[in-house]
Amino acid sequence: MIISRNPYTGEEISKHQELSDTEIENCIQNAHTRFHLWKQTSFAERSNLMMKAAKELKDNSQEYAEAITKEMGKPITQSIAEIEKCAWVCEYYAENAATQLKDETIKTDAKKSYVSHEPLGVVLAVMPWNYPFWQVFRFAAPALMAGNVAILKHASNVMISAGNIQKVFEKAGFPKDCFQNLIVGSKKVENIIRNKRVKAVTLTGSGPAGSSVASIAGEEIKKSVLELGGSNALVIFKDANIAKSVKTCVQARFQNTGQSCIAGKRLLLHKDIAEEFLDEFTKQVRELKSGDPMDKETFIGVMAKETLAEDLEDQVKDSVKKGAKIILGGKRDGAYFEPTILTEVKKGMPVFDEETFGPVISVTEFKNDEEAIELVNSSNFGLGVSIFTEDENFAIKMVPKFEDGAVFVNELVKSDPRLPFGGTKISGYGRELSHHGIKEFINRKTVYFNKY
Repeated sequence: MIISRNPYTGEEISKHQELSDTEIENCIQNAHTRFHLWKQTSFAERSNLMMKAAKELKDNSQEYAEAITKEMGKPITQSIAEIEKCAWVCEYYAENAATQLKDETIKTDAKKSYVSHEPLGVVLAVMPWNYPFWQVFRFAAPALMAGNVAILKHASNVMISAGNIQKVFEKAGFPKDCFQNLIVGSKKVENIIRNKRVKAVTLTGSGPAGSSVASIAGEEIKKSVLELGGSNALVIFKDANIAKSVKTCVQARFQNTGQSCIAGKRLLLHKDIAEEFLDEFTKQVRELKSGDPMDKETFIGVMAKETLAEDLEDQVKDSVKKGAKIILGGKRDGAYFEPTILTEVKKGMPVFDEETFGPVISVTEFKNDEEAIELVNSSNFGLGVSIFTEDENFAIKMVPKFEDGAVFVNELVKSDPRLPFGGTKISGYGRELSHHGIKEFINRKTVYFNKY
């Protein structure tokens, strides 16, 4: 039995009976059968259904958002924004998939040669709890538009949301078994990946989970895409607009109660502006409203599980033992962790070296550009970096010096349906979103006509 509890109230909110091996096999077979029909549908048919999914999300955003908030503690206004973003990605692929996957003509010595883009089949998505709708939709929208079918293994604490996602597609009119939520625990994932009818797998989650999934998929010679953890840096150069940069950095670190792979977790400040920036940053973080996630005024809710807050507390305490200084916050109450700022942070401390998945930010000063680059690139993660400067030419020169999958200038790192999203190093491989993402789970078929 899979049980979910409201992290704010502690009450049990759902129970779900895990599928048996026979039931899982039947679901996969049904998906495989549906694929051979679904792949024959036109882009126009798929687009019509995907637009209906977008409408369903918009029409019932409050219902779906409330389930998110109750299951994992996201403040309600942020849950509503998540649902709205899912509608956007549905609309984006409904409008663009046909163009993105059209045949690519290539001039050769042939009478005609081109590359066609054809779906792979049943694709498994293993998804996390922190953005329980968005993480799924940014996979599902392009996968379904490409002609694949999807099966979902969601995080155990967001099974209501997982069921709601399947309901969205069903209410939109997608044929049965195009998208299925499998109520299973982590122990069932390996056999699902190894099932011969499952052709590929995508995972968003932790490094250990990604390593395990990649290893199994590799043994089976199946395509995998991994979007893993991050320890993004927010780099404030001495010519940055401090007022605007502070506001952006507060949002970058503390939205979703800091539980985001792409959150700005390491604040790197040029020594000449460090004091001024930190004073204003601390003031704004102190003003963030904590409380009931269902309250529209709440910005900082509880963490999704008390164990996650305990892990974060351990990282903070260990870093303090190694010389970091707490200038704000630092205390835990059950699943609630205060917005926390640590200064004098150096390499070798958990809050610098590891991913801190909660409302904690580390602060490190640098003396020059070279030191800033070294601090950013010294991380084992490579999801993204934000740099803040008023000099666009300087920013352009700096971009190639960073090893991350994304560089955002005067903006927080974020996912956008129009842009590819993914990391380097232990942050994973492959790309989601844009035309790059929709082509991850297709067969690029070379077609050649001889000149007889």
